[in-house]
Amino acid sequence: MKIGVDVRSLSEPIDGIGRYTLCLLEEMTLNNDHEWILYSHRPILHGKWDMLNVSIRTMNPFIKFKGVYFAWLQCILPFWLKQDRVDLFWTPAHRLPKFMPSSILKVITIHDLVWRYFPETMRPLGRVLDSMLMPYSISSADKIIASSRSTANQIIFEQVKAKDKTSVVYLANSIELKKQISKFDTTQSDFILFVGTLEPRKNLRRLLEAYSLLSISLRNKHPLVIVGAKGWGNENINLIIEKLNLKKFVKVLGYISNQELAKIYNQAHLFVMPSLYEGFGLPVLEAMSFGIPVVTSNNYSLPEIVGDTAILVNPKSVSSIKNGMEEGLLDLKLRHKLSKSTFERSKLFSWKKASKETIKVFEQAFSDRYKLIK
Repeated sequence: MKIGVDVRSLSEPIDGIGRYTLCLLEEMTLNNDHEWILYSHRPILHGKWDMLNVSIRTMNPFIKFKGVYFAWLQCILPFWLKQDRVDLFWTPAHRLPKFMPSSILKVITIHDLVWRYFPETMRPLGRVLDSMLMPYSISSADKIIASSRSTANQIIFEQVKAKDKTSVVYLANSIELKKQISKFDTTQSDFILFVGTLEPRKNLRRLLEAYSLLSISLRNKHPLVIVGAKGWGNENINLIIEKLNLKKFVKVLGYISNQELAKIYNQAHLFVMPSLYEGFGLPVLEAMSFGIPVVTSNNYSLPEIVGDTAILVNPKSVSSIKNGMEEGLLDLKLRHKLSKSTFERSKLFSWKKASKETIKVFEQAFSDRYKLIK
């Protein structure tokens, strides 16, 4: 097949969908049975694509106007796909173009339905676009890939007819598992770690309130380190830290590189992510792969990912988050058990496995179309 891929997430600073796209494509393009064409509205910044079976098509980098992405997605991309005679188009980022030729098979990956379950935690424009385009994308796609069983169930609840065309393909760890010799500068190494975009859905306000309820001796011994790029929603973390008198105990590092992130995972004493909603929860899996005891939410996809290898808490309860952290810090027997079990469970997730399963979905879409024509 000639497979077209929407890689616009590789034209921006790398985020969760960008990591997913990059890691999966790096594996899938090793499959020489298919030809791959990568499409974006801007030059691609991430990955090495100098392979015989891979070509790239992007817009002129000097073309800049408000709404360039939306115009590219809905008008220019469908024209390119037709011009290049693509057999199948895959978008790893929730939205399909509305004006695609019917001859082209359409596959979409849906990571979450935040617009439906937690719309108040999204940027207004993103919420409007997802609420308009995702129902259409779900109904018009030939195949749907969900990043968790939880997300698949939400898709099917949204549109019952999607059941027969939805498959679950889990993400994998994207952080190198090499032993880090140098230590990341966090002042001390027995810290509690949070990794994620600084936005309302990540529930940082409750996490900080819960942390403030720990004893002073625990806070002195286990400072809280927050890693992640600033999101939206006026989530002023530093102001919350100041109001809770936590400046002495909390360090906000902002966005850091994968290499730096690997070092900091390697040092962390406990990983905490009490997110309100996740379609998968990649930072949790990353922490597990380093054998870090994990405290995370008891809802949506997160219990599915961690199984019985983590401490689960109610993300809407400050006391539940606080109790979970105390248990993870003070119960040494449990810490040892979780450290071993999280590492073992993380081995169940790999990009090689995800690549094979994703290509299988593509090939099944092609096979189903061929049977119908025949």
